[in-house]
Amino acid sequence: MTRTRALRILIASACAGLVVAAARWLPKRFPRDDKGPVRHGARASRNARLALLGLRTGGSYARHRARRVFADAGQRPRLDTEFEMRTAEQIAETLGHMKGALMKVGQMASYLDQGLPDHVRTVLAQLQQNAPPMSAELAAGVIRDELGDDPNLVFAQWDPVPIASASIGQVHRAMTHDGHAVAVKVQYPGIATAIAADLDNAGLLFAGLGQLFPGLEHRSIVAELRERLIEELDYEQEARNQDLFRQCYLGHPYIHVPEVFYELSGATVLTTELADGVDWAEALTWSQEEKNLTAETLYRFAFGSLFGLAAFNGDPHPGNYIFRPGGQITFLDFGLVKRFTPEELEDFGEMIKHIVIDPVPARFRATVERLGLLPVGLDVTDDEVFDYLRHFYDFVEQDGIYTITPDFSSETVRRIFDTSGPFATIQKAANVPPSFVIIQRINLGLYAMFGELMATGNWRRLAEEIWPFVAGPPSTPMGLEIERWRRRRPTGARSAKLPG
Repeated sequence: MTRTRALRILIASACAGLVVAAARWLPKRFPRDDKGPVRHGARASRNARLALLGLRTGGSYARHRARRVFADAGQRPRLDTEFEMRTAEQIAETLGHMKGALMKVGQMASYLDQGLPDHVRTVLAQLQQNAPPMSAELAAGVIRDELGDDPNLVFAQWDPVPIASASIGQVHRAMTHDGHAVAVKVQYPGIATAIAADLDNAGLLFAGLGQLFPGLEHRSIVAELRERLIEELDYEQEARNQDLFRQCYLGHPYIHVPEVFYELSGATVLTTELADGVDWAEALTWSQEEKNLTAETLYRFAFGSLFGLAAFNGDPHPGNYIFRPGGQITFLDFGLVKRFTPEELEDFGEMIKHIVIDPVPARFRATVERLGLLPVGLDVTDDEVFDYLRHFYDFVEQDGIYTITPDFSSETVRRIFDTSGPFATIQKAANVPPSFVIIQRINLGLYAMFGELMATGNWRRLAEEIWPFVAGPPSTPMGLEIERWRRRRPTGARSAKLPG
């Protein structure tokens, strides 16, 4: 399948789903009287905008097909590119103005699947940091409501022009009265209503996916997403999450988590230390050696936090990182954090043991059935289950140098969503238990970034450093420096086996 055809199918099916869902859902959700909708007007407007997006892009596709039929062969690639750009711009504009969970979908699309044309992904990439901001007056109003005065008085200096704007809020530069440069995240007014509407739509979306994937228990997935996204709206909770990670990585030579200024924060305003560095687009221009160091730090943070801190920062996308040469990264945005129980971590470890360390297909299948990833007694062999899921562990399977390519990350997406291949029976029966919902962002986000970096290294040895059931020695120069940092930590540090 060509990239252009894949994009057309994606857009056509997505837009059709939006229109059908809105047509079926809106009349029931928003009953009318002679004066129009009687309640939930904001949600009705939000869903109407989605339906309008579907109609606009669907109509554009129909016109594009008609033009393409009558164009000669030499003109068709140009027409395809123009259509793709126009559609991507429409989607980016709509989701950027709508904010909330739907904007996160656009963010993911910008880097998730290398099958999308580069120019489309470039357009969608603006949603990572540069979505349309709210007005300076509106942002100032949030500061007044939360901190009690105008931002020009609360702070010694305040820049009314945001440096970043994303799905839940936007970020402004400021200077505190005691001379600290800070980043002030201001939540969009009304975003809680928008998220609630998106979560209602998520129920419809996952119910529809349930028809394609009958094993999917969509209600538990939506419940987990609802809990995590509602937490993300509470900046006081985010401050506590961020402080948990900061204290754990304090003084780390590669991982930096900004300090929280609690006295200048609240439920809708979060003030933290201002960090410097470059964005994802610039990091991608670095040498391969630098990109490998970047990937190593990202890996150590994700899996080191999971196994060492029993917590996962569940929004791994390029806009949430600030990069510096030598593998140093500042990690931002701790609103979507999943905490894990010791039992859940043992479950993850058991899967790794039976598919990587001591691979036994029958034992591995028994584990995934016990965890609810697959139903018991599915009419496939142990080897078929093993072969389907081993892709997700492919780069840590062998002790040797491995490059994570764009093809690897695209295959990861296909393994989850494309039921036209040889694993269709398993895919359709597969489920995502609550403890796996947020951590799927590793498969759908982190590995996509690694593909863009062409991340290269001995991932098996790096993983064995981090896996607590192996606790291997440092395997890289970065690992040696981190080990020295661990030894310098106070005796009463949070964990005997610190992450990273």
